Amino acid sequence: MAENKQTQGQVKDLDEALSASEAFILKYKNKLLIAISAVVLIIVAILGYKQFIYEPREVKASEALFVGEQYFQNDQYELALNGDSANFAGFAAVAKEYSGTAAGNLATAYAGLCCAHLEKFEDAVKYLDQFTGNDQLVGPAVKAALGNCYVNLGQEEKGAELLVKAAKAADSQALSPVYYIQAGQVYEKLNKNAEALKLYQIVKEKYFQSYLSIEIDKYIERVSK
Repeated sequence: MAENKQTQGQVKDLDEALSASEAFILKYKNKLLIAISAVVLIIVAILGYKQFIYEPREVKASEALFVGEQYFQNDQYELALNGDSANFAGFAAVAKEYSGTAAGNLATAYAGLCCAHLEKFEDAVKYLDQFTGNDQLVGPAVKAALGNCYVNLGQEEKGAELLVKAAKAADSQALSPVYYIQAGQVYEKLNKNAEALKLYQIVKEKYFQSYLSIEIDKYIERVSK
């Protein structure tokens, strides 16, 4: 019960943090959702992902993430992924060395996002697909990034399906509309306007408190012709 309350509190904090940055959402809503996933991971890192269990190996793993997160936030994705040969081994190495820890799992997600930013989409898929997490914070964001990677690999149908799953899992006024709209746009490119319309209507009816709902009518009108 206490853990559920804590998770709900983190979800609320995440929603508030993202909603407070409407400009960020608007900037990236028509691009890869890698950026959205990145900000989710950063916020989660600040909140404390699942409150790391303070055992020696877990502590070392979480400490190993710190330098990489600085590189990641500064858009230095190559250094974040493969390390600097001095102070940081790289998310890829951390994910491998600390496999089985919460921090190692988070490093896997970071590694995948780094690969996606570097347009190494096949590698990104391999990392993101290894991530395990059913919470409402990181899980949906990683799933959405994975979906967008598949879209970039030409597997649009699979990518759209993952985006829809991410939207349902997040069930968030801040994130779900972005994922649904992204999926809808993919379906439009596939000339599947009926599928796109269903997703846009979900945004209009269920996520009307979202800033993005203000312009959802233009999407609905476009696919209703």
